[in-house]
Amino acid sequence: MYAVIKSGGKQYRVALGEIVHLEKLHHNLGEQVEFDRVLAIHDDQKVTIGRPLIEKAKVLGTVVKNGRARKIRVLKYKRRKNYRVLRGHRQPFTAVKIDSIHA
Repeated sequence: MYAVIKSGGKQYRVALGEIVHLEKLHHNLGEQVEFDRVLAIHDDQKVTIGRPLIEKAKVLGTVVKNGRARKIRVLKYKRRKNYRVLRGHRQPFTAVKIDSIHA
């Protein structure tokens, strides 16, 4: 059984017991998180697709970790102009373990 949820402007396919790295949520470690913007649910027998959302459907999860991803380097460069700027960026994330999917 899996569901497609929307969080942080992105869509994620989540299954029971799975740990998903989402855009940073403002929840502390160990808190319960409820996702009520469910786009689709696939049960073993049938598929339910919302238009655009499924009413009364929710996915529950627990915050496992709040952290930052690996550093990426962003280089801006203009040839023949002696212009070079090197910047780094670390995107914050929240890791959520999916506990239950309610249709």
